[in-house]
Amino acid sequence: MADLNTVLITGAAGGIGGRLRKLLKGAYPRLLLSDRERPADLADDEEFIAAELSDMTQVEALLRGVDGVIHLGGRAFEDEWAVIHQANIVGCHNLFEAARLNGTARVVFASSNHAIGFYPRHRRIGVDHKVRPDSRYGVSKAFGEALGAFYAEKYGLGVLAIRIGNVDDHPVDLRRLSIWISPRDLVQLIRIGLEHPDLRYEVVWGVSDNARGWWDNEPAYRLGYRPADRAEDHRERALAAEAERQPDPVGDHFQGGDACSLEFAGPPPGDGD
Repeated sequence: MADLNTVLITGAAGGIGGRLRKLLKGAYPRLLLSDRERPADLADDEEFIAAELSDMTQVEALLRGVDGVIHLGGRAFEDEWAVIHQANIVGCHNLFEAARLNGTARVVFASSNHAIGFYPRHRRIGVDHKVRPDSRYGVSKAFGEALGAFYAEKYGLGVLAIRIGNVDDHPVDLRRLSIWISPRDLVQLIRIGLEHPDLRYEVVWGVSDNARGWWDNEPAYRLGYRPADRAEDHRERALAAEAERQPDPVGDHFQGGDACSLEFAGPPPGDGD
């Protein structure tokens, strides 16, 4: 593949984007940052361009000369459909189409565990299991994965979709002991997505080495992923925090957690769900 001289991070003002800006500094000749608003802590040596993802003209201009994209931009949690549609459906399409028009080689798409949130926690699943979104946000991530596959197969764009569990310095409760990923492990997956010479389209789970994990991450390991961090190293802190939580019969049953119980009006979950 072509050299990665310019790598763009969308959503650079967000929590994950802020971490990646620091961890990826110096990894590529030019690291370009974008979001709707300028990050409050933007350093003098960081390059930033404001852009609205739902505006195709802005997105196409943003991607000119960009070799690889880390696409974190959009609404990062559940909202009404009009908001999700503009930020995560229209915006995601604009990003992939602008990448095609500008000859961008790679896109790393930040998908989410909420694309499969309605699997019960006793099920171990792989990336080939059907999507079971737990929210409008989860629906938008499933859409982004499908869109990435389309642009990879139809137009030859290299795409890695990372179904991120939870990015933090440490897991903060029982559920996160299963889905946590450290920032440096996420960076490792992102660099695989940008740099692996044989990548066409893959979906991987964005998790560290978690003994309680629910997901078979064979595709990531096949691509060379070797997580450096383990959720169990933070077990005592996470379980102490879990003891302070109020029980949630729906959220505690499904992998998506609280996102599943929000607006839930289905039958009570059972062992066969």
